[in-house]
Amino acid sequence: MFNSEVLSMIIKGIGETLYMTIFSTGFGYLLGLPLGIILAVSDKDGIRPNAFLYRILDVLSNILRSIPFLILLILLIPFTRAIVGKSYGSTATIVPLVIAAAPFIGRMIESSIKEVDSGVVEAARSMGASTLTIIWKVLLVEARTSILTGATIAIGTILGYSAMAGTVGGGGLGDIAVRYGYYRYQEDIMIATVILLILLVQLFQIVGMNLAAKFDHR
Repeated sequence: MFNSEVLSMIIKGIGETLYMTIFSTGFGYLLGLPLGIILAVSDKDGIRPNAFLYRILDVLSNILRSIPFLILLILLIPFTRAIVGKSYGSTATIVPLVIAAAPFIGRMIESSIKEVDSGVVEAARSMGASTLTIIWKVLLVEARTSILTGATIAIGTILGYSAMAGTVGGGGLGDIAVRYGYYRYQEDIMIATVILLILLVQLFQIVGMNLAAKFDHR
């Protein structure tokens, strides 16, 4: 039954899920954006090819992306405890979420930048633009619609990861679904949390796609 205690718990779970998702996405982009830029720029077809640097980052990204999130979550427990002082709860979950999200975001940024027409880059070069100018005023500007679309995908993926963290006490709606829907066989709570997670993903999807359309001047 959805009494006041259950409703309060679900509202708290929504808040924790949004907290984990938004902060993890933000910190994920702080790491993933420069990673993606470096990958795109240092690739053999980039504006500053560097095979050694690209290979190192490429392998590192592939390794991190290959580890299932639940396993990564468990592997990082000592590191998470060292960073935030505990290995459970919504704040602690942000640490593995960021590490899982960063290479994923980096790959999407790399892909978005590589979609930019090479003619635009050559035009900027012919006018004497520096590498940093080309990155910030050409590549990122031209790729912004694709980057925003990728951000919508990223935030949905991170939200799903945050729910998965509920299996090890990560907090949020996923934790509620596991504790009540799975261990206590309360199917109504399980169904409610699933519906709320779907609605949150749809909300982020609508906002992200509207922003992408707004900045698309093609």
